[in-house]
This record gives sequence, structure tokens and C-alpha cells, in this order.
Amino acid sequence: MFFSCIIPVYNRPGELQELLRSLLAQTYAQFEVIVVEDGSTLRCDEVVTSFSQDLSIRYFYQENTGQGFARNFGMQQAKGDFFVILDSDVILPSSYFEALEKAIAAQSLDAFGGPDAAASDFSPLQKAMDFAMTSFWTTGGIRGKLKNPAAYQARGFNMGVSRAVFDRLGGFVDPNRGEDIEWSLRIKKAGFRLELVSEAFVYHKRKNTLWSFAKQAFSFGRNRVNVSRFHPEAIKLVHALPSLFLLFLISIGVNLIFLKFMLIPQLLIFWAWAILVINQAYWKYRSLLVGHLALLTSLVQLCGYGSGLLVELAVKLRKG
Repeated sequence: MFFSCIIPVYNRPGELQELLRSLLAQTYAQFEVIVVEDGSTLRCDEVVTSFSQDLSIRYFYQENTGQGFARNFGMQQAKGDFFVILDSDVILPSSYFEALEKAIAAQSLDAFGGPDAAASDFSPLQKAMDFAMTSFWTTGGIRGKLKNPAAYQARGFNMGVSRAVFDRLGGFVDPNRGEDIEWSLRIKKAGFRLELVSEAFVYHKRKNTLWSFAKQAFSFGRNRVNVSRFHPEAIKLVHALPSLFLLFLISIGVNLIFLKFMLIPQLLIFWAWAILVINQAYWKYRSLLVGHLALLTSLVQLCGYGSGLLVELAVKLRKG
């Protein structure tokens, strides 16, 4: 099987260099790389050129259209049997394509989504953000590890489709607002087989500050509502849990200041959740610092997602 690796880039030449270095180390060599520079002012053409002797790589520049449409352009240029879409801030284990090729054959997949993880050399904050994005105690319970791989909705940082899927359905219909989830739902509705391939994981090297992480989580909540424009069933009860968590925290604040009603049970519930988060993060990364940072990033992630969902639902209701 020959893969086409599609990478949209926007002002991130340093990240791209790390990703290309990991592609150079792959044990499975049947792939090409297509880099689509999406209107960057800080271009990565020199980085691509430095790898041109060692990788089958092509570089394209276009005016800024958003990551979804940049991926579409890349797939239109692709020569492979299977298109793999990666964000520029991921790093691949050396066995990535080897594991993916085996899974596609074994599971008869038309499309896939892969998980993300934190490498051992990531900073404590990066590991804490990884926890917040993958844990059962946050929205990681929505997007992460599933007992049924077929229930997975692929994310654009690590996903792919066969040429047959792209030829029949086209690519992304939105540039950057939950476009990956919409595509996943459309692929499944068309009868194609899309599943989680847990072995095809990437190290997701997020460069976020806590503030940018909060803004990203807020946009993820809004994006879920945006997807419901195309697929009304996209919002399920589980997606409301972060909003309920946010309202629960607000009720604790109100009780602390004014009511004192049911305050002790509320605090006990919150601290039980907090201890579970810290404990799980500590054992996962073997670091007390990461454990406590994970509590902070989990609060930021849940409140950001929950508030984004509520805001966008209000906008949607107002517009009718």
C-alpha cells in the first residue's frame, strides 16, 4: 500500500521540521509527503527543501483558506492509495506506517482515526494538556479510548481515508470548525468502514499556553454545535457533560458566597473528582508536578469546552 501524507502548515516551520524528521525514521517506506503552506508569512519551503533528498516530498503554497481546505488541496495532488492527514505539531513513532498498514488490511478499513499521546521528553505542561485531552475524567472520555473502535470520530491531527472515499465523498466542507468530525460522520453514513486504530498513535506536541489552551477548548465546544448544522444527531448527552460540570462549579461559587445550600456534598464531589484526576495523572506520568498541573488543565479544558458549547447553542437558538 502506498500512502500520501498530507500536512497543512501555517507559520510553523520548526514544528514541521520535527515531524519530517520523524517521517524520515519510518520503518515502512512506501509513502510520499505533501506539504501545503496555507498562506503563511513564516514559510517552511526551506525546511521542505532540506528533506527533499531523503523523502519523497512536495511543497505547495496557497493563499490562506483554513486547514480543512488546505487538506483538500493536498489530497487533490496525492498519488497514494490511502491519504493520511497529520497536523504539523505531531511527531510519529518509527513504526507508525507499519502499524497502520497492518491495521487497514486486518480490519478492512476505508478510513481511520488514531489517538495522541505525550512523549517522555515533553514538558510537564504538555503532559498535563495531553492528560486533559485524553482522560476519562475530562472530554477524553468522549474523544479517546473506546471499547468499540467503530464508534470513533476521527480527528484531523491524525486521520486518513482511502482514495475511494475521497473520490466519492470529496473532502472537508468547512475550513476549521469541527470539519474532521463532520467528515467522519459523513464517511460512516456513506457505508464506509472507519475505526480507531490505537496502534497508529502520534505524539501531539502542543505549544499552547494555558490561555491558548482555554481558547482552543472553547472553540472545540463551539465546533460541536457547528457540526450539528450538517448532522443534527452530532450533539449527544455526553457532549453536554462539560457544560453541566461548568454549571456545577458555578453553583459551588454561588453557594460559597450566598446560599450555603448543599455546599459540603458539592465540595466533596468536586474534591473526589480532583483527587482522581491528580492520582491518575501522577501514575500515568510518574510526576506529582504533572498530576497537579493536570488538575488545572482539566478544569480549563472542561470549562472551556462547556462554555463554548453553551455559547454556540445560544447563538444557534437565536438564529432559529
